[in-house]
Amino acid sequence: PPAVKHPGCGNIVTFAQFLFIAVEGFLFEADLGRKPPAIPIRYYAVMVTMFFTVSVVNNYALNLNIAMPLHMIFRSGSLIANMILGIIILKKRYSIFKYTSIALVSAGIFICTFMSAKQVTSQSSVGENDGFQAFAWWLLGIAALTFALLMSARMGIFQETLYKQFGKHSKEALFYNHALPLPGFIFLASDIYDHAVLFNKSELYQVPVVGVTVPIMWFYLLMNVITQYVCIRGVFILTTECASLTVTLVVTLRKFVSLIFSILYFQNPFTLWHWLGTLFVFIGTLMYTEVWNNLGTTKSQQQKADKKN
Repeated sequence: PPAVKHPGCGNIVTFAQFLFIAVEGFLFEADLGRKPPAIPIRYYAVMVTMFFTVSVVNNYALNLNIAMPLHMIFRSGSLIANMILGIIILKKRYSIFKYTSIALVSAGIFICTFMSAKQVTSQSSVGENDGFQAFAWWLLGIAALTFALLMSARMGIFQETLYKQFGKHSKEALFYNHALPLPGFIFLASDIYDHAVLFNKSELYQVPVVGVTVPIMWFYLLMNVITQYVCIRGVFILTTECASLTVTLVVTLRKFVSLIFSILYFQNPFTLWHWLGTLFVFIGTLMYTEVWNNLGTTKSQQQKADKKN
């Protein structure tokens, strides 16, 4: 709801999420700063710089004629970004089945991107110049999403390297990833303040059970912070318990549920072509993960058989 009623409110939403998680982590994980980190702070500093950049760029993309469904679908292309950077940085090579699954994901994103481009152009009926300007802003939004996608994949590779070297510490990583970027919000203070004023002017809402009356946008923000905390806490824990691609699958399915909810509840425009593109994205994601797991199991079984022989 905050992003729908105020599309430019991403910074205040992100700041509230970071602040809540940082305070909770400082109290219960860092033990009021008395517990030293298992991973050196300098590595967390690099990680949170990338994390903060990705969050801010993704927020600003919503101001650049990027619809929320397209925003969700585009970010589901994390497998593509991971594969590309894995080939470039880690010199990995993949089977034809993995490339096929990535092709499906790419086709799905292309279809949704192309159809959204047509919607942006058609919705700008004021004049040719206005239509071109809207399309130019949309292209800039696509470029921002692409940059954020690649940066996020690079952060994943960096995080995987740290976990291999120092061990997996999900609660610690959750705390430092949200506490260290907080000073960066000083540069966004003006925007955060402006939206806080807008939130104060929103219609009043009586919170159920408690009976307290507050501006409805602050209630929406509180619900967003709580649900986001539960979600991100689960993801960080999942990274220590499951393989990285299993985590990717779970996160992708979560995005799919969010996408369906966004379309049905907020009545976002979604054509048959968008559904087809979405289908390609998630079939490709499921296929990629299933093929990886099957190949991993087969290899493990083969190694056991070789040992027995």
